[in-house]
Amino acid sequence: MSAWKAKRFWKQATVEEAENGYTVQLDGRAVKTPAKTLLVVPTRALAAEIAAEWDAQQGAVKPETMPFTRSANSALDKVVPQFDAVVGMLAEYGGSDLLCYRATGPEPLVERQARAWNPLLAWAETTFSAPLTVTAGVMHIAQPSASLAALRAPVAAMTPFQLAAFHDLVAISGSLVLALAVTRGRISTPEAWALSRIDEAWQIEQWGDDEEAAELAARREADFLQAGRFYALCG
Repeated sequence: MSAWKAKRFWKQATVEEAENGYTVQLDGRAVKTPAKTLLVVPTRALAAEIAAEWDAQQGAVKPETMPFTRSANSALDKVVPQFDAVVGMLAEYGGSDLLCYRATGPEPLVERQARAWNPLLAWAETTFSAPLTVTAGVMHIAQPSASLAALRAPVAAMTPFQLAAFHDLVAISGSLVLALAVTRGRISTPEAWALSRIDEAWQIEQWGDDEEAAELAARREADFLQAGRFYALCG
């Protein structure tokens, strides 16, 4: 990240058309990724968000305040060179999807999970022909290979930019099905976050919140919602 440790030298960040998309220029100088790849994104709306992040910088450039830029960098520098590996890694979440592992008790929690998660598993079965097996407890169970292959297909059909955002939706929630439901418009990103936090919400209701855990959850939620926004802007 040392390449980012520079002070602002530009007066204005602008969006310009480029081959295969849009780029951001700083006083006419095109922005590049840390790997020196020309930063070209698929939509003007996404480029505008990135330009706004650069315009907001004062003094030293702070990458932690530039989530759209960081995600675009990841798409170009990390996803593009190893696209198939990223697809495979994310598709593997279908084999241990959060929605398939249920509490053994108490009964109100078991019922809450069923009400929230069963409709989404039914949606995945109908939409992708991918029935998944549900179990109580944390012991791993094998899922039908045909279902896992069916769930991999929509992941493989994504662009590198979509996949960069999808990575965070899956990794943060622990659920391939939830992430697919967001990208297909079945549920909103905030709804998906809440559905991924049913167990944690239950514990908070019973025992109260922990300040450190709450701060961590807030950061993860912000990252999750940001991933949803980035995906939506990919077109």
